Formats: sequence, structure tokens, C-alpha cells
Amino acid sequence: MDTTTDIPAATRHNTVNGFIIAKDAAGLIEFLTEVFDGREDLEAHTPDWYADDGTLIHAEVRIGNSLLMVADRKPDWPFTPAMTQVYVSDAAQTLRRAVGRGATVVTEVSPFYGGLDIARFLDPWGNLWWLFAPAADDAGEESSPESSDSEPGPVYTTLLDAMRRLHDPT
Repeated sequence: MDTTTDIPAATRHNTVNGFIIAKDAAGLIEFLTEVFDGREDLEAHTPDWYADDGTLIHAEVRIGNSLLMVADRKPDWPFTPAMTQVYVSDAAQTLRRAVGRGATVVTEVSPFYGGLDIARFLDPWGNLWWLFAPAADDAGEESSPESSDSEPGPVYTTLLDAMRRLHDPT
């Protein structure tokens, strides 16, 4: 089955769509619009009428050609961080915008495979983001700067450290 042809033409969704559950979904939506130039689909903005507490049960933010769905975490739901990869035109600029809105740098902009730069940050809701962008230098690096013949470098070690420290930010 080719799943890409089974999507009704009228849908706003992609074949795969991420869903982020966070305390303060409205704050996360604002973060996504400011950091990634995301656009919330106001028609999809759905308060949880049953909870009657102002929380969102569903919202959608379009970032580039992708869709992230967002909802508020209920008090009895466990913390479940999202781990999301985003291709951006400028990793350093995006990282600065994220930090300016409360994110913590996990991995500074670093050379990566295939002529890409990588950076990572942890948002204020405990979600881990991978940024990929065309390499800032035009060297067109085609292999990892961290070869298997050397000690692990920061691209590797910062991820391991961040994963060990993931915790509920509330």
C-alpha cells in the first residue's frame, strides 16, 4: 500500500504528523510561531469543552510543509517529551530565536554529514529539537566530523547528556 496516495485531497495533513503534549500548549504554540515562523490553523484550535478549564485538546501549527499538532497535558498524564527534527535555512539564527524565548542550547551549531550543520535545543516544555541547515561554510562536508577513529565529539556527547537529563520541567 502506498500511503501517500491514500490521503484525501481535502485534508490539511501529511502522511506523518507529529503531536506534542505540553503543559501550556498556548505558550508552546507561540514559541513555535516565533522560533520557526509557524502558522497556527485557527480552525483546528479546539478547547477541551469537557474539562472546562481553558486547556486545549487539539491545535495545529504548520511549519514549512509540515504539521505539528499540539494539546495541553492533563494533570494525570505523564511527561512525554517530543523529539523533533526541523530543517531550517539558518541553524544559528533559529537557535538564537529559541534561546531568546527560553530554550536551552544542547548542541551548538556544528558541522554534520552531507554538507549540513546541526544544532540542538531543549524548549521550556522539555522537548528536544534537532536543527539541520545547509552548512554555514561552503566546504560541503560529506562525512561526519566525528569519525569512528576518534573520541566522541560534542555532536554525540551533547545528545547523550541531554537524554540523561530529560525531566518534567514542571
